[in-house]
Formats: sequence, C-alpha cells, structure tokens
Amino acid sequence: MALYELFSHPTERGYRAGLCSKAALFLLLATALTYIPPLLVAFRSHGFWLKRSNYEEQPTVRFQHQVLLVVLLGPERDGFLAWSTFPAFNRLQGDHLRIPLVSAREEDNNQDGKMDTLHFKLELPLQPAEHVLGVQLILTFSYQLHRMSTFVMQSMAFLQSSFAIPGSQLYVNGDLRLQQKQPLSYSGLDVRYNVSVINGTSPFAHDYDLTHIIAAYQERNITTILTDPNPIWLVGRAAEAPFVINAVIRYPVEVISYPF
Repeated sequence: MALYELFSHPTERGYRAGLCSKAALFLLLATALTYIPPLLVAFRSHGFWLKRSNYEEQPTVRFQHQVLLVVLLGPERDGFLAWSTFPAFNRLQGDHLRIPLVSAREEDNNQDGKMDTLHFKLELPLQPAEHVLGVQLILTFSYQLHRMSTFVMQSMAFLQSSFAIPGSQLYVNGDLRLQQKQPLSYSGLDVRYNVSVINGTSPFAHDYDLTHIIAAYQERNITTILTDPNPIWLVGRAAEAPFVINAVIRYPVEVISYPF
C-alpha cells in the first residue's frame, strides 16, 4: 500500500557564543587562514598565472674607452681614414691610419652613484684636399643590472652617418637603450655576454670588418643600441681645421622583462 506525506515541519537549530569563546576564536582563525595565505603567496610571486613581468632599473653603464672609427672621404674611390684604440687594427691600416685627438667624460647628473651621460669628442686632423662624406663609429660599454638577477655584459653603440656634402662636424645626441630578444632571469648571475664586442688582439682584418662585428653582435639575445641619435651635419670646414665628432649619449632607466 502506498504511503503519503500528510504533514512536515522543518526544524532550525541555532548556536550562539560570546566573542571570547573558543568557537568565535576558531571562526576568526579559519577566516584568516582562508584569505591571508593566498594574499601572501600572490605578493611574493608578483601575481598569479603570469609568465612574464617587467620592472624598472637604472643600469650601471661605463664607457670602456674603446673606439673604432672609419671616416669616408670623397670624391676619390676607396678613400677613407681609420683609427681605433686597438693596435692590431691600426697596424692593418697602412697609409689610411690617421690618429685623432679624443676626449671623453661621464657625468652622474642626479648623484646616485651611477653615470647618466657620456660626452664624447673626437677631432680628426685632415689635409686641405680631404673632405669627409661619412662616418662609422663604434664605442664600447660595460653594462650591468643588479635589481633582480646580476647581469653583466660588454655592449656597444654604433653610429653611421653619410651625406652628399662634405662636412666639418657631426653632432649626435641619443640614448643607449637595452634591447631584449628574450627575458632576463629573475635571479642568479648572467655573464654570457661579458666578452669583448671587438676582438682587439686578433691580427686578422676580418675580425675588424664592420659587417662581421655587427653580425656577431646581433646574434646576441641582449644588446644595446644608440636610439634617436638625431645627427646634425655641419658644413664649412676651414682648410686646416680638423673634422669633429661630438656625441652626447645618455644612459636612461630601462624597463626589464623577466619570466617567472
């Protein structure tokens, strides 16, 4: 025989306790453990589900006083002058070697212990019949980061400018910026690129060829480049006056990418 529900009545039970009771303290502790540990983990790991993040750092940059210069002359074919701070390169130049007067100074503008600006000047003596139409210049730097991982490398700034009218001076004002093809590690020591950009001890001309130097440098995952150089080409050189290169290179704060 089937049975039918004729009447039902729910029963509600309530439990009360004072704020200083064991039950209230347990509820407070359970609530704290539910929310506080995840927040601490999120703060320590800089967020959930992130594969890459960024931070800002002022790099420690120092000019290494290594220079490689090629000056293009016109209108004669194969006319150029060259000089560098590498004796082996200078020996290879023969009659094309011309020794300039070079001065350089770095400034710490905000007095934070890190250099901010390089002022570089080069005066190349010329014969009255020599006329400069172009410049190729490499300056090398020591570049370091310390906030997350310790990253140390030797880098360079490459400047190239050419004009149809002979010049008396080239003025450049730009930033030495970091380029990343991959993120840096967030901890440890990274010195894989702490090697000379130019093999200054090599006796072979191939090692000083600009295309070889640039190609090898671009194989790196981390480099520096001279951005926004804004070259100004001044004309009207006196017969006995040197050709002058004036460069102002700043070391700006960088946004560094790193993985988790």
